Amino acid sequence: MCGIVGYIGNEDARDILLKGLSNLEYRGYDSAGIALLNADGVHVFKEKGRIAVLRESVDPAVHATLGIGHTRWATHGQPNKRNAHPHQSASSRFTLVHNGVIENYVQLKAEYLSGVTMKSETDTEVVVQMIEVFANEGLSTEAAFRKTLKLLEGSYAIALVDAEDSDTLYVAKNKSPLLIGLGDGFNVVASDATAMIQKTKRYVELMDEEVVELTRDSYTIMDLDGNEKTRAPYTVSFDAHDTEKGAYAHYMLKEIDEQPAVMRRLLQEYSGKDGVVTLDPTITKAVNAADRIYIIACGTSYHAGLVGKHLLETIAGIPTEVHISSEFSYNMPLLSKKPLFVFISQSGETADSRAVLVKVKKLGHPTLTMTNVEGSTLYREADYKMLLFAGPEIAVASTKAYTAMIAVFAFIAVASAQKKGTKLDLDLVHEMSIAAQGMEQMIDEKALLKEVARDYLSITRNAFYIGRGLDYYVCMEASLKLKEVSYIQAEGFAGGELKHGTIALIEDGTPVFAFATQKNVNNNIRSNVQEVAARGAHTCIISMDGVTNHADDRIVLPNVHPALTPLVCAVPLQLIAYYAALQNECDVDKPRNLAKSVTVE
Repeated sequence: MCGIVGYIGNEDARDILLKGLSNLEYRGYDSAGIALLNADGVHVFKEKGRIAVLRESVDPAVHATLGIGHTRWATHGQPNKRNAHPHQSASSRFTLVHNGVIENYVQLKAEYLSGVTMKSETDTEVVVQMIEVFANEGLSTEAAFRKTLKLLEGSYAIALVDAEDSDTLYVAKNKSPLLIGLGDGFNVVASDATAMIQKTKRYVELMDEEVVELTRDSYTIMDLDGNEKTRAPYTVSFDAHDTEKGAYAHYMLKEIDEQPAVMRRLLQEYSGKDGVVTLDPTITKAVNAADRIYIIACGTSYHAGLVGKHLLETIAGIPTEVHISSEFSYNMPLLSKKPLFVFISQSGETADSRAVLVKVKKLGHPTLTMTNVEGSTLYREADYKMLLFAGPEIAVASTKAYTAMIAVFAFIAVASAQKKGTKLDLDLVHEMSIAAQGMEQMIDEKALLKEVARDYLSITRNAFYIGRGLDYYVCMEASLKLKEVSYIQAEGFAGGELKHGTIALIEDGTPVFAFATQKNVNNNIRSNVQEVAARGAHTCIISMDGVTNHADDRIVLPNVHPALTPLVCAVPLQLIAYYAALQNECDVDKPRNLAKSVTVE
């Protein structure tokens, strides 16, 4: 859940590393550090807190052409300067940064490091100390590194510097993401391409249990036994401008505004000139061959999966289940005879989801990944893959990736139905265009949504969202978004469940947001609103134009096809959360304790 950068070349590494770490702030972290190697030795700078604090502590007089950097999200040991990366060996010869979790670090420490005084509470320090122990036995750095890696259990992405070798940067990966970036007279290391996109757009994917020797002009990939491998680089499809805020105060607001454009990009990618949905035929075949689809996801992706279930069942006629990755991994249900597993992950690196992917592949079941990051772990390892084409999403709280996931499910469902010859009442290309226009209309209502946030959420510590059918799934995402960025306790409930316990929590002034976009349950949800209003709730109805609107509905959404209502609903729920966070003076793009890419289970 943290980030790694590294540079070896001819330029001053200091600012390159600090810029790279700044690009990784969206991943979530609580401390940061860099190590610079020059003729005077290794210089380590690290601090608790933001990159800005680290930047102030770095000595501007230190110049180096090789260095590594890290943002840490604490797993072992408190989030403080002592536990921050980089970590060094006892003699300071070796310096490394590490993402992941070493599960057997206690045993390794007892077996190999009984005579070593540890400087931190981390599992990471065990790795660098072991490398020095093996190097002191006469092994080369590369051999000591590989010997150490063979003993590790768990996940790791590592960048290692040897103070006695200013021409090589050592890299290794297992389960945690890491890329090699290629340049002219330099090479870089990055947890993802956004970190070093200002330097290069050419990257090399690393697979699990691979080691790399990186120089200014070359890279050598090998397995843990030292056998060399070859792999061609690929070019990322975005550039540094895509990762900048521009005139926006926050990435979250920028990414909310980008959602209509994402819908139109998806139309370009997944439909032909004749307005017919066009998918990779192997994906459509796999979907239609399944007797049941299992959607595996976490957080916001899970909520998108619930909408996807509705679309797959009502449009494609395929029974679908949605499961939380971390639960499914250890409590797998009884499976159907011909399942298809669909994994949803913005980053494509979600550790909980990958654990399920590994298990179901061993069982021989087909897998499809839906992700925003080409070349990510879930993307590489699944049998089939579909990109979200949302562009880099930097804010921790997902917005445009959420709506892109829903849209891609709509394309899958319609393509499946078309292939089976099912007659549809949904012209998806036309209706998706209307939905994109509707999202734009709601984006233009920022003044209203800011007012709603002020009127309902300025002095409260809790809030509720209620809805039925598709609106219930939207409520779950609305409550999560509010919790994530404003720290207001919020819950999303099916309207009919109020009387089964939740209504006991309603008191004078409790904010209750009700989504009323589904005609078949419109009267029911409005009855639920009356139930909470009678008990003192401060109610806000979010309805859709043409679905029995009332004069006192606070927010009226433009009318779209019933299957696509979550796309338009997403905008107000996101903007209300955004403005509530501003009111509470929260760090909108980097909420406390959260990480964008959850790369440990």
